[in-house]
Amino acid sequence: MNKSEITAAIAEDANLTKKDVDKSLSAFESVVTGELAKGGKIQLVGFVSIDVVERAAREGRNPQTGQPIKIAASKAPRFKAGKTLRDAVNGK
Repeated sequence: MNKSEITAAIAEDANLTKKDVDKSLSAFESVVTGELAKGGKIQLVGFVSIDVVERAAREGRNPQTGQPIKIAASKAPRFKAGKTLRDAVNGK
């Protein structure tokens, strides 16, 4: 499902206009991105938890040549599904 399909589904389910839902989704994306950029954490209890993990610098290998390469340290978002979501996906 892409963003336009999600927008249409939410608009139909919540009886809202697609324009209002699109604004809400864009605001949600902005808030989540801003909070994670500050190193914060997002929790939607039962649905998902999102936080930022730091990855240390390490040495890897170029898969084509086998030569060692240096991989820089970085930060990455980590998503953990909540119990309600896991149960729904598993049909419980």
